[in-house]
Amino acid sequence: MPSKMQKPVLLVALGGNALIRKGQKGTLSEQFENLAVPVRQIARLSPLYKIIITHGNAPQVGSLLLQQESCPAVPKLPLEILVAQTQGWLGYMIESTLDSSLMELGVPSHPLVSLISYVVVDPTDPAFSAPTKPIGPVYRRKKDAPPGYPLVKTPKGYRRSVVSPRPVTIVEKREIRRLIGEDFIVICCGGGGIPVIREGRAFSGVDAVIDKDLASAKLAEEVGVDIFVIATDVPGAALDYGSERERFLKTVSPERAKRYLATGHFPDGSMGPKVEACIQFLKTGGKRAVITSVDAIEKGLEGSAGTQILPSIP
Repeated sequence: MPSKMQKPVLLVALGGNALIRKGQKGTLSEQFENLAVPVRQIARLSPLYKIIITHGNAPQVGSLLLQQESCPAVPKLPLEILVAQTQGWLGYMIESTLDSSLMELGVPSHPLVSLISYVVVDPTDPAFSAPTKPIGPVYRRKKDAPPGYPLVKTPKGYRRSVVSPRPVTIVEKREIRRLIGEDFIVICCGGGGIPVIREGRAFSGVDAVIDKDLASAKLAEEVGVDIFVIATDVPGAALDYGSERERFLKTVSPERAKRYLATGHFPDGSMGPKVEACIQFLKTGGKRAVITSVDAIEKGLEGSAGTQILPSIP
């Protein structure tokens, strides 16, 4: 077994949609049950890797928006506060489930920590003028969605959309680097991180949600991740997704993935940011990126499942 110093660094990005399966209401018991599937795999991987876990929050933060809109007697909170709430909520769920899984599997005691994470964005980012990030429930028809936010069409239906600027840097990168050096399993950058802008030496939150895969790629660059796994609710990246010609990719180079991205095979709001994040990760020194289902994280690492995005393909 590799020593603490020899273990490669693995970043697993769990999709918020993966915690609420198709047809579910998203109850807490459903989310805990769904979460146990990827977390047990991460527990089994913990002796072999230094592990960072990030997670999405699009369904959950959208639900918080709907909850506060339904009660005018309670003052409304901005998106960055709702993102912070989901970091605490989902971080607790992941950490407690992982702790239980480690004990059930008989894995030696492993230090865990969940961090409330800030991510700096650029106030001049063009994204602030064009909401594109889908959040909340999926609606079959436009008229079924509540008012208040613009809608975006995704492969699964219509969803409300919010501003999503690109991540510039992770504020807690030094602390995260130190923790993984000490072999902590670190849960961080939940929901893409709390979006903030710099004001001198201080930070100020902004009303936005950052894509968790792009934030994860930035984190991976800044702390030195070796392998980047995006665990989602589909088996991998596909060409012509949802059509009769649908074909899931087994291996692809960053250059070819970029061409597929440019020709519209990976739409914004679904697979597009995932593929873009993997390309960015490999461009900045990462060794391997994998897009796979939450049921097949271990198989994705073995190379027998998911889409492998490799710097060079024999």
